[in-house]
Amino acid sequence: MRPMKGSIGKLMQQAQEMQGKVQEAQDELANMEITGEAGAGLVKIVMTGKHEVRSVHIDDSVFEEDRELLEDLLTAAMNDAVQKVSTTTQERMSDLAGGMNLPPGMNFPGM
Repeated sequence: MRPMKGSIGKLMQQAQEMQGKVQEAQDELANMEITGEAGAGLVKIVMTGKHEVRSVHIDDSVFEEDRELLEDLLTAAMNDAVQKVSTTTQERMSDLAGGMNLPPGMNFPGM
């Protein structure tokens, strides 16, 4: 039994629409800004969805401590930001894939 031409055309149209939605989501994620924190907010790092650091804020009280503490707080804040970007990206792409029933291991680009 041969598939009807209309079915293939409809499937291709749906694939193109989904590709557009994926690209839109990727653009949105790339431009978002997420803040990673450490030391109860003593160090904050703002990072984009592309993992580019936009800003670093260090509370004045941290400068009264030793260098090693500052380095540890910067590392922890950076790791927190990276984890939040990854989690947000996975959640956004999973929401987009919602009812698609992709086979195990098959993900959208950027996931």
